[in-house]
Amino acid sequence: MLILTEKDLSKHRIQVETKIHDRPVVLVVPGQIEQILLNLVINARQAMPNGGRLRIELKTNARMQMAEVKIADSGVGISPEQLRLIFEPFYTTKEPDEHGHGGTGLGLSVCRQIIEQHHGRIRVESVVGKGSAFTVKLPLDDHGNA
Repeated sequence: MLILTEKDLSKHRIQVETKIHDRPVVLVVPGQIEQILLNLVINARQAMPNGGRLRIELKTNARMQMAEVKIADSGVGISPEQLRLIFEPFYTTKEPDEHGHGGTGLGLSVCRQIIEQHHGRIRVESVVGKGSAFTVKLPLDDHGNA
């Protein structure tokens, strides 16, 4: 997934830091999970118009029996008022650019639907001016099969 965004991230002066604690096994539709992660990385890049740092962390939460992927940026952050609405269909925090292109407000709504179809959860923490962190939690494969 980072291969798909590497050139764009570099062009926008985004430093990428990855931390993979382990490789949890989950039963998922790979293309759908890739779509979620790609959307979160693109959103993070767009939240850092003057460059910044993108951190991606993967770990197992054994206590909750979940795999966790955290995507955190050092961007503009999201206000508490907006935070309550970001997973609603057609709600966007993105202002139209010089070409009139903004967000459709569907990306995070679709992400949440896909995650819930996989019996997972998505959580966000954000501080205006400091950045945002999205954590995707997906159930571990209890059979141990890849």
